[in-house]
Amino acid sequence: MRSSGILMHISSLPSPYGIGTMGKEARKFVDFLVESAQTYWQVLPICPTSYGDSPYQSFSSFAGNPYFIDLDTLCEEGLLEKKECESYAWGDNVEEVDYGTLYESRYSLLHKAYGRFKKDVPADYDKFCKEQDWLEDYALFMALKDAHDGVAWSEWEEELKLRKPEAMKKATSELAEEIEFWKMLQYLFYKQWNELKAYANENGIQIIGDVPIYVAMDSADVWANPTQFYLDKNLDPIDVAGCPPDAFSEDGQLWGNPLFRWDVMKKDNFTWWTKRMEKMTKLFDVVRIDHFRGFDSYYAIPFGDKTARNGEWREGPGIELFRTMEKKLGKMNVIAEDLGFLTDSVRQMLKDSGYPGMKLVQFAFDTREDGDYLPHNYTQNSVVYAGTHDNDTIIGWLDTASKECVEYATEYLKLDKKEGYNWGIMRGVWSSVSDMAIVTMQDVLGIGSEGRMNIPSTLGCNWKWRMKDGALDKKLSKKVRNYTEVYGRAPKKPEEEKEEVKEEVKKAKKK
Repeated sequence: MRSSGILMHISSLPSPYGIGTMGKEARKFVDFLVESAQTYWQVLPICPTSYGDSPYQSFSSFAGNPYFIDLDTLCEEGLLEKKECESYAWGDNVEEVDYGTLYESRYSLLHKAYGRFKKDVPADYDKFCKEQDWLEDYALFMALKDAHDGVAWSEWEEELKLRKPEAMKKATSELAEEIEFWKMLQYLFYKQWNELKAYANENGIQIIGDVPIYVAMDSADVWANPTQFYLDKNLDPIDVAGCPPDAFSEDGQLWGNPLFRWDVMKKDNFTWWTKRMEKMTKLFDVVRIDHFRGFDSYYAIPFGDKTARNGEWREGPGIELFRTMEKKLGKMNVIAEDLGFLTDSVRQMLKDSGYPGMKLVQFAFDTREDGDYLPHNYTQNSVVYAGTHDNDTIIGWLDTASKECVEYATEYLKLDKKEGYNWGIMRGVWSSVSDMAIVTMQDVLGIGSEGRMNIPSTLGCNWKWRMKDGALDKKLSKKVRNYTEVYGRAPKKPEEEKEEVKEEVKKAKKK
């Protein structure tokens, strides 16, 4: 069924407290999606951010980001007071996240909430903690990081680095209060997330979540499960993840994430990955798996190298991983991010999985990109984007692309300056044959490069963009709804769905 949605991370929502949260502005955005006849809200990973503030480098694959906990909701619940929230600095620019200021203010304030929380612990708190089998390791990991002034676990004293039983027992006792603080944050996060997701689902909006293929070296995932990763006897990485040099980067991309020990994971029936996907399929209605081609073959770069030039391709688990997970979890609603250099074996893995792959309209007109991204070549079982969080906005791209690229796009899509080039390219997205079409909120608003979320392999300038308060209005939702209906992507009305079911039954009987 044809459908569409909008990509905007929670961090980009307006709020008076430095970053978007799961509060009333998130619900306003859901309302905007409904008024715009959308079906999906796509977000970036919602896990805690670590070095570089990237949601793709997290302290945990299972935890939620405490920054997204809504402070006004905590005030309503008596855990905070409004004047306390207003007394902290949150950054001077309301259109950007100031992560340094946010770190200092948010956790100080949340410790005040913990002081009140522990005096009247909710009845379901213990049940929540027992159900999260990752939570004890994560809470201890975060408490230890704070005790070590944020230093990576690989630099802790050996008995903690290696998780020696006596050292672990001692740390758990000495840091008991801080451990409970980090557990409380996850309780509050999951409570607010589940309420937000319920609100979205009740209004016909499904949430697409994002799962990075790799995890950060400095994470509870690696610290608590070192045998699952390609580490030496000192628990240092042997090789790390990245992408080889290409037309976009002569040095390639050096991500630095530890690689999986796929041989070990296969022997235990991919238990760690199954737990991860089980959690993600509960958090989200649809799961986008980042760097899907890395499951077929992955690029390994010697640890310590300064570029990705000296890496090599190695064989991944292939379709066996997904068949194993689906035997345990049932059919998963997955989008496979299959962008980049694709081989015949990657294409076969995607075909065997049945998951829709991704198409990017921006890539269609880039002479450096040899993939087949022109809209007339798409298949129905795909998800089309103008660009993702790793691309410039439409306006930004048109301002920086070569003259030949812009002329080609203008002719192909019949772009009209009066209408707005961003709307012309989004028409190309919506009018395509792909079953699902996603555009970014920045492109709906017609924002330039200042709205770009990420420039890969750079630090200090990413993940900051925030939408202005009041940007969502009836005129904008009406315009989006009009295009959505014109191109047959609006949600079906109940009576229309009933008729479709009747037609399918008729067809089945004839067969």
